Amino acid sequence: MKITWINTAVALLILKASCSSVAYAQSNEPLSARMAAKVMEIWADSLNLNPEQPKPVKWAYDQGVILEGIDGLWKRTGKGEYFKYMQKSMDFFVSKEGVIQRYKPQDYNIDNIKNGRSLLTLYKVTGQMKYFKAATALREQLKGHPRTKEGGFWHKKIYPHQMWLDGLYMGQPFYAEYAALVNDQAAFEDIANQFILMEKHSKDPKTGLLYHGWDESKEQKWANPVTGQSPNFWGRAMGWYAMALVDALEYFPKDHPKRKTLREILNRTAVAIKKYQDPKTGLWYDILDQPNAKGNYPEASASSMFVYSLAKGVRNGDLPVSYLAVAEKGYQGISKVFIEALPDGKVNLKGTVSVSGLGGKPYRDGSFAYYMSEPVISNDPKGVGAFLLAANEMEWAEAAKPGKGKRVLLDNYFNHEIKKDQSGNDLSWHYKWAERANGGFSMWAGIFESNGFKTQELNAGPTLKNLSNAAVYIIVDPDTEKESPKPNYIGANHIRDLNLWVKAGGLLVLMANDTGNTELDHFNQLAKPFGIQFNKDSKGRVNKNEYETARIDVPARNSIFANTKQLFVKEFSSLALSDPATSVIKDKDGNNVIAISKYGKGTVFVIGDPWLYNEYVDGRKLPAEYDNFSAATDLVQWLVKQLTSKK
Repeated sequence: MKITWINTAVALLILKASCSSVAYAQSNEPLSARMAAKVMEIWADSLNLNPEQPKPVKWAYDQGVILEGIDGLWKRTGKGEYFKYMQKSMDFFVSKEGVIQRYKPQDYNIDNIKNGRSLLTLYKVTGQMKYFKAATALREQLKGHPRTKEGGFWHKKIYPHQMWLDGLYMGQPFYAEYAALVNDQAAFEDIANQFILMEKHSKDPKTGLLYHGWDESKEQKWANPVTGQSPNFWGRAMGWYAMALVDALEYFPKDHPKRKTLREILNRTAVAIKKYQDPKTGLWYDILDQPNAKGNYPEASASSMFVYSLAKGVRNGDLPVSYLAVAEKGYQGISKVFIEALPDGKVNLKGTVSVSGLGGKPYRDGSFAYYMSEPVISNDPKGVGAFLLAANEMEWAEAAKPGKGKRVLLDNYFNHEIKKDQSGNDLSWHYKWAERANGGFSMWAGIFESNGFKTQELNAGPTLKNLSNAAVYIIVDPDTEKESPKPNYIGANHIRDLNLWVKAGGLLVLMANDTGNTELDHFNQLAKPFGIQFNKDSKGRVNKNEYETARIDVPARNSIFANTKQLFVKEFSSLALSDPATSVIKDKDGNNVIAISKYGKGTVFVIGDPWLYNEYVDGRKLPAEYDNFSAATDLVQWLVKQLTSKK
């Protein structure tokens, strides 16, 4: 009996392993999603960042790096569980009054600034002032943070006179994003100078690499008595610096004189990164310039950071396209060397050095031997966060770009609502590309951009001239007098030029709203030549959370929504159609919801609602059975197919 029991147990274990392997083999999830699933399994609760040594977690940058990656994944997929994870993680620390628990501003530790970017995301999405107040507390720390004589932020109060590469990532992307939010233009000079000073004092002219740290006082044992530089080029430190550059540049004003300087620094940094990429594996070593030194090893976090920085720099136009090949080679190396597939479809990230620093107790002298003494572990949050960032960028880059080189313009003239922001500045809002709140189009913008489009807003009435470089032009919810004191109405000249533009091959998207919430008289004059009129009604009305009343089933093999089964479109104007318009989607009562019109060489797409705004696309509110994110993707890809070869 004992032998039989053992044999049976072994057989069951073999069967279980076999089934798990099959499950993994059949997994079609990208690496980013599989890594994120592991993250939310290991660190399901903010109280426990280290499962092997359970204890209440501090307010620490490690978590912020992970949340940056999760945020990127949420923006790319529209899966609400990612946002909920971010919010839960930060809500552990942030009180209803906006006080950050377990944060000590008097420590003047620049690492503590990092998580401010997650707070800004939560504020932009939810509008809850507690997140803005918490972020403002971090901005206040920077105002009093100790500095070098030239104005560079000390890394920490306990590390006087020292600038570390790490600190640029911890402080400057948040500083830039906050400054952009509150329109603090003066701050950008200070932000730029942090990068300039770091390069000035830590760059090695022979290699182009930057030393891990610089001591202005030259008093530290690790500091070169002449230059103040630390002894070695630590990979992750360079990774922090590179990520800081691309992230800060994202918020830097286009016309700021120091923007050009930062781009030049990024390009010089990229040259050095490329130079020290291992030609065999595509990875980067822990100490960058000594790949053959005994004990040195390819390191996961630095490799992920370089991949992210190069890929994002290319995507944003701050680096030449040739660097994408460097990033691709690095990502292939990461996937091959560091990614460990698990039977349940999740993955581990191996090969991250747990920590490396300078000074402190016990004293870290910055020697090669010191760096090699630090433990290398799996699923370190810094490495995992950096990998999520890299995976997001590479999966974005690898996706098909059928709209590459094409421009989509969103009207900001007929729909031009203005309100005061949290700082008292005028803010153009409601259905805007960059707007992350419920009424914004940031998710839809991301879908356009992931398909290769360039998204812009048109702040003037449409003319043949200002539409000449546009493939798609979108008008959403023109203003009424209650929305704008002096609305810009659609006029005869606009209608004439738009008719000519569509006839020549333009693609026009018209999105109205239900009666009383949009200006329909002039909008109908524009739509009339295309055989479409917005009825002055309000269909699909929803009482509280009774979503079913706004459900619209998509027929199989629909010409536009091939991968969508159910739409959510509430309180819309139904459509009256005549030649040349045709109905694409009807509701259960037979009302026309979506129509298209072929007009000359062009096409017009029409719906009586701005239905692709974030509230009904980003996964936070609607039940999972509604496919609005999928529908937005289907629509963008259908729009590409309608464009003529000239466009």
